[in-house]
Amino acid sequence: MAPIPNGSTVLVTGANGFIGSHIVDQLLQKGYKVRGTVRSEGKGKWVQEYFDNKYGTGKLELVVVPDMAAPGAFNDAVKGVSGVAHVASNLSFSDNPNDVIPSVLSGIDNTLRAAMTEPSIKRFVFTSSSTAATNPKPNEKFDIKEDSWNTETVEEAWKPAPYDGRKWVVYGASKTQAEQELWKFAKENKPSFEVNAVLPNANFGPIINEKEQDASTAGWIRTIHRKGIDDMKFIPAQWFVNVQDTARLHVSALINPDVKDERIFGFSAPYNWNDILAILRKLKGDDPKWAPIEDDSRDLSNPLPRSRAEELLKKDFGRSGWTGLEDSVKDLLASLD
Repeated sequence: MAPIPNGSTVLVTGANGFIGSHIVDQLLQKGYKVRGTVRSEGKGKWVQEYFDNKYGTGKLELVVVPDMAAPGAFNDAVKGVSGVAHVASNLSFSDNPNDVIPSVLSGIDNTLRAAMTEPSIKRFVFTSSSTAATNPKPNEKFDIKEDSWNTETVEEAWKPAPYDGRKWVVYGASKTQAEQELWKFAKENKPSFEVNAVLPNANFGPIINEKEQDASTAGWIRTIHRKGIDDMKFIPAQWFVNVQDTARLHVSALINPDVKDERIFGFSAPYNWNDILAILRKLKGDDPKWAPIEDDSRDLSNPLPRSRAEELLKKDFGRSGWTGLEDSVKDLLASLD
């Protein structure tokens, strides 16, 4: 029996974001209601209109939480919900860890403390990241395990100033420290709800509203499609996951009775830029800006827990497995204006 009854309400923070909006979509598809948080009414306007048109009115309610780091930020938002998916994060990509990490830690702490006050909550899911476990290390063979932590990115992020060039390190450290805070809080406070985390790698796939969303890692492919590879060459080969699969894994972490105290790793398959460029040429025709590049590095890491995530996709959604890279790129391109 699902820990969250069908038709009950789930809180999704950051509901207008790339991943958050897909989690809203998957929950509504499953017959749940959603209360989503946005930072302003303006940011939520398209979200409300889109999902009202798709599923009918009364299924999605939006509330404004201007600052997730403010004390008591989610105290009202949690009232009456059965589960929480905490997706909102600081995506300013500042080089300065002081501008990012404290607000992310306050955000997870505020959401957990608010959840502790609401006895109806049975599940809490945190959107972590593959960077909480490891940085991409092309051409290096190593195992990623359930207890892998990216301590090196935390150490790098908090080195003394100058901070220039640290934005990805700081982002990785924010996810690492926030997820560690999640498990520390659960251990120390023993909440009545189950806690899970989802760790996706680079998210590709459709962008629900390309004009209103920055599209996160899907924006990498959008840039290559429009401008070519030059601005993206610095991003190393790594694993990817379709954003809809990431959303499905969040739903599994909320509703599957067997998923308890788990880190769910969203690793579909490794890719590099030559793979993406070849797919663009196949789908769109030859173009000089999509010509192969010299660097053909590969991610050789072995994410051991990924089989658990694939099992959940099959069991809870009837999927045959992960959504493939070509389908993810194809769906992403179809979503662009």
